[in-house]
Amino acid sequence: MDFNPSNNVIKLCIQGMAMEEKNEPREAGQLFLQAWNEATNDFEKYLAAYFMARSKENVPDKLKWFETALQFALTVNNESTISALPNLYSNIAKCHEELGDSANAKKNFELANSFTANPTDKGPFYHGTKADLEVGDLLTAGGNSNYKADLVMNHIYFTALANGAGLAADLAKGDGPARVYVVKPTGDFENDPNVTDKKFPGNPTRSYRSPAPLKIVGELSDWLRQTPEELQKWREKLANVEGEIIN
Repeated sequence: MDFNPSNNVIKLCIQGMAMEEKNEPREAGQLFLQAWNEATNDFEKYLAAYFMARSKENVPDKLKWFETALQFALTVNNESTISALPNLYSNIAKCHEELGDSANAKKNFELANSFTANPTDKGPFYHGTKADLEVGDLLTAGGNSNYKADLVMNHIYFTALANGAGLAADLAKGDGPARVYVVKPTGDFENDPNVTDKKFPGNPTRSYRSPAPLKIVGELSDWLRQTPEELQKWREKLANVEGEIIN
């Protein structure tokens, strides 16, 4: 299952995070519990369990929910959940540390460190833009950010989720039509640090970046189109985002 912001369980988790930001932990916990109760597949249960863990102050309860999230993440075993394993093992280790269990703390910290290598995602990969390009062209770093004026980007960004690339294309600067290109990295790439372990554990949107060019190998014509109202909400949300872009 791919990460989808329209998924009701994910929506509930987002609403819970908004309550946390308003310093309303009780309301946040109720929303996370609702997400858990409404989860119908292992991916949804993994995410809901993660947020249930975050909402607990009691360390044994926190540990139980992080271990539940880990169990479902390992069952799903796709790129979205694999990227979350360092986060999950680290949180489990911290719980053991607080409980005075140094052996299990050490074991889980070691497991967390064992998953910190480069992404293993094989794609296919996509890049959304309004630029009119052709197969064989190279997309390179050095362009201006779509989200912060006058910021020259040191990396070129891409995703393994076609709908995510489509949204990026719709939000990109320019007057042309939104285009989603199928791309192939020509060098090493990493998880996008601007989204990884920020709101959700790991890199569920399978967003990556590279200092090396991306080669266009095709173009996608079919992806989930946002309504004008939905796009306006995204623009408003991005305009209100605080913090620096990790460049």
